[in-house]
Amino acid sequence: MNDFADYTEIGCGIYQSRASPAGQASNASNASQTRLATVSRQEDGGGQEFQVWDFRHSKLAALILKGYIPQITESSLVLYLGAASGSTASHISDIVQNGLVYVLEFSPTVMKKLISRCESRPNMIPIFADANHPERYSYLVDKVDLIYQDIAQRNQAEIALANAEYFLKDDGYLILMIKARSIDSTADTKEIFKKEVEELQKRLSILKTVKLPGYRDHLAVIARGRSSAATDPTADSTASAPTRQP
Repeated sequence: MNDFADYTEIGCGIYQSRASPAGQASNASNASQTRLATVSRQEDGGGQEFQVWDFRHSKLAALILKGYIPQITESSLVLYLGAASGSTASHISDIVQNGLVYVLEFSPTVMKKLISRCESRPNMIPIFADANHPERYSYLVDKVDLIYQDIAQRNQAEIALANAEYFLKDDGYLILMIKARSIDSTADTKEIFKKEVEELQKRLSILKTVKLPGYRDHLAVIARGRSSAATDPTADSTASAPTRQP
């Protein structure tokens, strides 16, 4: 594992190995020269080690390489919708060392792998449920600081809003990874992104939209409750144009 001296912290427990600052990796080729990592604590008290975070297998890592640092701290509560086997969730677990990550998945096969990963991470709480029905797991999840969603369903914005209503704090954030081809395999991706963002705007303020290096037909959307977003320093004045390359 790489030595701590090889990395520089770029925010909220996220480390970068490349000399250039985060945000300069404008495409997949440049991004491949940058290594991200989080720090995992050893349960036996044997110290810490870096867990390399590969943007090619994590859309959140790709978003960070585009210059966006998630608004979470070591004590944050996070709801992860569509956690799959928990690879990206494990990095969030590293960041929120003193918080919790509620990891929700609906595939029985993948859920077994997720539960196995959670066994070594006491701050990851596995939930086997359908994200379309937040009322069914509302008794398990507290109000959270961040909802991160990466789900391959047709009604992605609808799912995000339903969960935000139940679980997102008034000053909390939503990061939604829109998968255009999971919504419509034939429609123009720009129109898909536009409709999904417009749906989110009914209840939330869109702070930023980002096209991700290495992920075709995907768009990252960062949103927040309107009352909090009015004075949010991370808000992007260009967010109303969701398909524009930042």
